[in-house]
Amino acid sequence: MSSDCLLKTDQLSLSVAPLGAEMQYLRTASDDDLLWSGDATHWTGRAPVLFPIVGRAPDDIIAVGDHTSPMKQHGFARRSVFELVEQTDQMCRHLLTQSDESRAVYPFDFELEITHKIEGATLHVIAVVRNTGDRPMPFGFGFHPAFAYPLPNTGSEAHHVTLADKSSPDMRKIDGGLLRADVVESPFTEGDLELRDDLFAEDALVFPNGTQSLIYGPLDGPSLAFEFTNLPDLALWRPLGAPFLCIEPWHGTAPYVGAEPQIDQRPNSTTLPAGGEATFGYAVTVQV
Repeated sequence: MSSDCLLKTDQLSLSVAPLGAEMQYLRTASDDDLLWSGDATHWTGRAPVLFPIVGRAPDDIIAVGDHTSPMKQHGFARRSVFELVEQTDQMCRHLLTQSDESRAVYPFDFELEITHKIEGATLHVIAVVRNTGDRPMPFGFGFHPAFAYPLPNTGSEAHHVTLADKSSPDMRKIDGGLLRADVVESPFTEGDLELRDDLFAEDALVFPNGTQSLIYGPLDGPSLAFEFTNLPDLALWRPLGAPFLCIEPWHGTAPYVGAEPQIDQRPNSTTLPAGGEATFGYAVTVQV
């Protein structure tokens, strides 16, 4: 396995591993960690890439037409080794393609290209999914980065997630890894959500058609500003007592409780025609 890709500007430094094309750390110029460390005490992930499904499958079984196979939560990309195909001081690009192992569970030819780039105080993460086969390819895609909670240098100030559009998006709860079909009252009030432990007592908060931009952190003080591209769904997750918050933009979610295992029937799934491609991305800017 090749070594981690190391990137640096005068304001940020970043490490990306070939396993899962997953960020290992994101640090400020003063060496403050913005990303979760992956300590198994709470969660071994840091910022996994979710493909070709987001969330769990019914009984951990997916289906494409007549093909059925087992698939773990969030798909196989997070546990796959990507090839480093391009690197500069401030950018690296990793590529995953089909293999005999992937085709056994997901019978498609594909390319999944993940680019990490830092510009000043901004991190850009861009994914391109290509259907290199000869038939339509259904999938879900998402990002699952975990950021420090609380953020460095914020003391004991309450942290908020603030939506730029000041909306209060509908929420669905998770039941056994699947979505409940009923909509529940949004915890946001005019786009603002003050984070508390009890919010996550029943797992992640999922907002289909959530937002395109938000700010995470104290209302006054250091914060992170997010912009999402082609990622209409949003999830927030924090295990009880964990020193991180996952801010997860997705295109596609887990299926509803009682749904069939077909990938193309999952909410907000994407189906690419032969030769087609789709781009997804987010940017996060450190604000001090």
